[in-house]
Amino acid sequence: MSTKWEADYVVVGAGIAGLRAAVELAESGRVLVMTKEQLGESNTQYAQGGIAVAVSGEEDIALHLEDTKMAGDGLVDAAAAAVLVREGPERVAELLAWGTNFDRHLSGDRIGELMLTREGAHSRNRILHANGDATGREISRSLLAHARTTKNVELAEWTMITGLVVENGRCVGVELLAQDNVQHTVYAKAVLLASGGAGQVYSDTTNPAVATGDGISVAMETGVELSDMEFYQFHPTALSLPGVPRFLMSEALRGEGAYLVNDRGERFMERYHPLLELAPRDVVARAITREGFPKDPDRDSAARPVYLDMRHVEREHAGMNLAQRFPGISAFLAQHGLALSRDLIPVRPAAHYLMGGVRTDVDTRTSMPGLYAAGEVACTGVHGANRLASNSLLEGLVFGARAAKAMREEKAISARQTETRLLQPKDNDAVEVFIRDLQVAMWTHAGLLRDKALLASMPRLTLDAQDKQSWSRRTHEAKALERIAGAIVRSALGREESRGAHYRSDFPERNDARYGGKHSLLAGDSLSFATQDEHVLASR
Repeated sequence: MSTKWEADYVVVGAGIAGLRAAVELAESGRVLVMTKEQLGESNTQYAQGGIAVAVSGEEDIALHLEDTKMAGDGLVDAAAAAVLVREGPERVAELLAWGTNFDRHLSGDRIGELMLTREGAHSRNRILHANGDATGREISRSLLAHARTTKNVELAEWTMITGLVVENGRCVGVELLAQDNVQHTVYAKAVLLASGGAGQVYSDTTNPAVATGDGISVAMETGVELSDMEFYQFHPTALSLPGVPRFLMSEALRGEGAYLVNDRGERFMERYHPLLELAPRDVVARAITREGFPKDPDRDSAARPVYLDMRHVEREHAGMNLAQRFPGISAFLAQHGLALSRDLIPVRPAAHYLMGGVRTDVDTRTSMPGLYAAGEVACTGVHGANRLASNSLLEGLVFGARAAKAMREEKAISARQTETRLLQPKDNDAVEVFIRDLQVAMWTHAGLLRDKALLASMPRLTLDAQDKQSWSRRTHEAKALERIAGAIVRSALGREESRGAHYRSDFPERNDARYGGKHSLLAGDSLSFATQDEHVLASR
């Protein structure tokens, strides 16, 4: 049998939100942080673009707030966004104090100063990067190093959440499945879901294999409220080569001057938005699709691809070396015979980030006492209908810290020891077939461009798995994706308008009269739409 974990607080996920919460919670008790694979494997690790933060004072903070609200297309919760931009500078200063190495100017009058760049829909340069295109990896490294030296923090690898323990309507613990097939029931006075997103629900995604929506799934299973599940952001520029994973081509490439061109060599973004290539992500993604991209370029030899063109950048920017500026991207492209400075890079949209998730307030409290959520698993309303570029790492950092402060106020539950049970999970080839079928169906029926007919004809795919005690890890992931898919489709059918990342070709306009400021709320089989204030009042 494995170690009998004991904890005052359980944190599900070891990305930026989970680790930031853990180091603060450790001041008040024992913290168990569990992650589904090895430490460092999370969406945080794969974040290339950077972290947005207003380091230039009050004017920059105000502009960052306005940029966030503008990108969110009328659905950003102003209070949550104000918390994000105002607390961001202090949280980033902590990262610097803990040894995070952000890029700095190496020459000229500003030598040694933090280097700030610009990305889509930002009104000024405020994006910090690390090692060019490895910002998430560097933040993850420094936070993990800090957590490992923090007393009272226990880190558990290869362990996934399979359920919540609920007593009298309150979350009092979690069920975990460890690599040795031992199920642990761990009791705690507060649980934080920081388990990331669910990009694996789609066949084309920039997300790693771990992003199967486990935290959202266990919340759904116990009736916890979700919000804004119809808003899935499709990153405009994922590498599009037959047989090659949809590798993310960071928005920072366009921030440094990359053009988008069609198969005729024409820049086309002027037809879609005055900000051209730096328009909000939803606008750019739909523009790329409308320029003639097929649904499946891997199978369609008559594809009309769209390209990212940086061949002019080094000429126009003295001293710019694209291979040095973007070492990770350049190394990956080199494996496939491509170079940013020499070649047109074929790109297409791919599922990237879930704006919705487990509904929370600004202190990360969910609709269930004792249960908190932060990062991509959560929906504070801070991103509205469309996340502003590079606000995701900042969200995890800010709301991870806020979660810890709120959780520390929880009262202790009656002392109980961890329960363990050896399971005999059964692997089933049908599980992989089910997942592939679900991913393809979601891309076809609930992808970037939607309408009622497509959504309503989404196949009712259900994995036949009766005895939960015999489920393997992969079966748990499949059931999570099944739940996530159902929530996305149901919410997308209910919102009969186009807003941000949710585009309905049968309702192509934004409908403020019906949906202005209103978030979807999914609780069990019930779907409703209400403002953030109405949601808060209804939950009291």
